[in-house]
Amino acid sequence: MARFNLRVYALIINEFNEILISDEYRFGKFFTKFPGGGVENEEGIKEALFRELREELQLDISIAEFYYFNEFHQASAFDNSNLIAFYYLIKINKKELDLAIKQYTIPFYEEHEKQRWIALNELNDSDLTFPIDRIVLEKLQKEFLFTS
Repeated sequence: MARFNLRVYALIINEFNEILISDEYRFGKFFTKFPGGGVENEEGIKEALFRELREELQLDISIAEFYYFNEFHQASAFDNSNLIAFYYLIKINKKELDLAIKQYTIPFYEEHEKQRWIALNELNDSDLTFPIDRIVLEKLQKEFLFTS
């Protein structure tokens, strides 16, 4: 029987129309994605989102707007599971997320994750590693940049 891999991601946008992305090196691979991660056993989707944001960003929030999930089959990049990814939109003031951002070279090869802000209109689908993230970016840019 196929195994399902539930993932949850945050689309964090600030007042300058910048979006937060994560650069990570795990399992011998470098990748760029939206902040977030796996849903743990006996955990709800939103509960997982808030936990991931506390763990990764020390961001304690309780409001996030559902934005997207994939309704199609997507194989995981790391194992043979079926990936189901949920995305939530979070609008914050940049000062609410006080990142100690240091310049770093991409890619890097030590087990770590680092975040950076990038203008939403400057982020390209080729900057993101995973196929669902690219779909979400296209949808987000069409909707968000059109209304901004």
